[in-house]
Amino acid sequence: MARREKQSERRYPARSRVMLVGLMLFSGGGLLVDWYVARPLEELDQATYVGRASCAQCHEPQHRQWLGSHHDQAMEEATDQTVLGDFNDATFTRFDSQFRFFRRNGGFFVNAEGPDGQPRDYQIKYTFGVDPLQQYMVEFDDGRVQVLSVAWGVGRQQWFFIPPPDAPDEPIHANDPMHWTGMAQNWNAMCAECHSTNLRKNYDLSTDRYHTTFSEIDVSCEACHGPGSLHVELANSRSLFWDRRVRYGLARLKGKQSTAEIETCAACHSRRSIAQSGYRPGKPYHDYFEPQMLHEGLYHADGQILDEVYVYGSFLQSKMHSKGVRCTDCHNPHSLQLKYKGNRLCGQCHIPGRYDTPAHHHHAPGSRGAQCVECHMPARTYMVVDPRRDHSFRIPRPDLSVEFGTPNACTDCHTKPGQTAAWADDQIRAWYGDQRRGDPHWTAALAAGREGSPQAVDLLDDVIRRKETPAMVRATAAELMARLPGDRVAVTLRDLLDVDDPFVCAAAARGLPATDRHQFQRSLKPLLQDSRRPVRMAAATRLVDLPRNHLDRKEQRLLEQVLNEHRDMYRMHADRAAAHLNLGGLERQLGKLDVAKQHYRTAIRLEPYLTGPRSELAAVLESQGGPAEEIQTLRREELANFERDSQLLHDHAPTFYRLGLAYYLDGNLDEAESALRQAASLAPHSHDMLLALVLLLERKHKWNDAVEVLRKMQQLRPDDPSARQIYLRMQEQAQAK
Repeated sequence: MARREKQSERRYPARSRVMLVGLMLFSGGGLLVDWYVARPLEELDQATYVGRASCAQCHEPQHRQWLGSHHDQAMEEATDQTVLGDFNDATFTRFDSQFRFFRRNGGFFVNAEGPDGQPRDYQIKYTFGVDPLQQYMVEFDDGRVQVLSVAWGVGRQQWFFIPPPDAPDEPIHANDPMHWTGMAQNWNAMCAECHSTNLRKNYDLSTDRYHTTFSEIDVSCEACHGPGSLHVELANSRSLFWDRRVRYGLARLKGKQSTAEIETCAACHSRRSIAQSGYRPGKPYHDYFEPQMLHEGLYHADGQILDEVYVYGSFLQSKMHSKGVRCTDCHNPHSLQLKYKGNRLCGQCHIPGRYDTPAHHHHAPGSRGAQCVECHMPARTYMVVDPRRDHSFRIPRPDLSVEFGTPNACTDCHTKPGQTAAWADDQIRAWYGDQRRGDPHWTAALAAGREGSPQAVDLLDDVIRRKETPAMVRATAAELMARLPGDRVAVTLRDLLDVDDPFVCAAAARGLPATDRHQFQRSLKPLLQDSRRPVRMAAATRLVDLPRNHLDRKEQRLLEQVLNEHRDMYRMHADRAAAHLNLGGLERQLGKLDVAKQHYRTAIRLEPYLTGPRSELAAVLESQGGPAEEIQTLRREELANFERDSQLLHDHAPTFYRLGLAYYLDGNLDEAESALRQAASLAPHSHDMLLALVLLLERKHKWNDAVEVLRKMQQLRPDDPSARQIYLRMQEQAQAK
């Protein structure tokens, strides 16, 4: 009996251990299954928007930081709490236009000139922004939301006018696109996407109406993190793990690489056009957007900001970007405030004892000149009152100002008589010496490329081949190089077709010379199936001119697929005439002239003031033997547009070039000569403009004047035989006469 009890005592502990081990194995297996079971990645793209109230339940600290931020107040319904401007029967007059701001029945109103030129009362539906200015918006019956051109200056506490950059001191009438009822002030097409969350423009071309919607009126959580339904579902599940595939069910913005975070910010903080709909945070920027390169009129030749280009384009030029610095290293992503005030912000990386000292900045401690941002992030003011800092973090270069006329931080502050760029350059050399440590710059190359000067090819080639050149600069240099003659251009651009950056590769594909047709086709055909959208799109636009028998069946199918991507891109912007102008050009290249004519007519109907569609439509009609009276009417109307443009853009050579051609087609050779001479004067290194001028001079039998132009052409392109051929032809004509 006692023995059996002892055996039982030994047996039960063993059973307990077995049960415990079994329980552990079961639990461990459960945990393993819990970890192993994963959602398919496709569910990330299927997630829906749930609104910030769902986010705030778990992320209250971040929500509190966001409240009151510029993202929170990017757009609001007009209420007593949101409207900052003076609506107590205040008036603002500019030329013969008057805006009167007043209250009625609890609402906010403005009496202003409408689209028909007649004044009437409009209710303010939305506010736009909060500091340093606030704008106001009116909704029309066709779904258009228009932004008033008179804004409230928050610091000034007064109304002021925001002039267009091309005509700051001229009246703006109701038929002008810059009028507050015009396309340039249209919220649906110009502003909405970056001031709201999950915006859908929903434009109907057949009725010319908008049905624009958004999930949230301002820039809320999901605008940056992506739609949150999957994240909420995962958070509320009983799993001990976040999903191993979709992880948190949101955009992956954190990680060793800064690209995802920077490109998510760049979706709005860049000067770009939309290339594909459906963008969500975390997706590759280049698949959905086409940024503007360092083009003339947008950036100075050294890459400093000129027009309103926001941040991305300048930041991509910086050493900060190349070293992996990201937006949130300096900015709180929720409050949008700087993480630290003053030079402490830069002191996170740059040793204060070395840089935050007069030995480095040569200004009194605590003064404006002692602030890092004043020298390395100079500001430009937009919209009259809104200063924005250049994010290229460049070293002040007054020497470049002396040579190329670019701005510099020194003379931004020092404006007394005698404090010129040369004076600033002397100071810099006295402080730091003549040698510039590791600072090869691209200013000379971009300036030469813009002018088309003879040395441009060598300078641009050097910039392109430098390993440390930022991709944004290389892409710009490739675009400029493509305009120039010479065999070296083809070699350099062909070498760029293998680079990783999609915009550099696309720029090379767009500009690759087709002089060697076999080499041209062999280089571009493989790019039709490139995974990077800009690259295959660029290749398609060049290969579309090839006869179809130069492409096999697979290549023809690929080309048509990419061309459909082009069509889809333009159709997204069906409310803009430029989209139909581009669609017309594409169909015209494909020989679909009737389809092209429809697009040109739509462009004229949508924006009758736009220069371009009438010329293209007239050319198509002429090629089909169309009615002479309609062709002449189109060209006369286009000529009037060119004359208007030349008065607004009095230093823009391409405008005078097109004006000269329009005068020529109209039979007014004297005016054509005047316009082409002006174009050649503004762009003395443009071979095309000189060629147009010399052909006109030949037509007018102005032999001596023509010879002078031919000499300039020969100097620009010594290997080009066209100048000598024209000279010999003129010589024969002169002898015969």
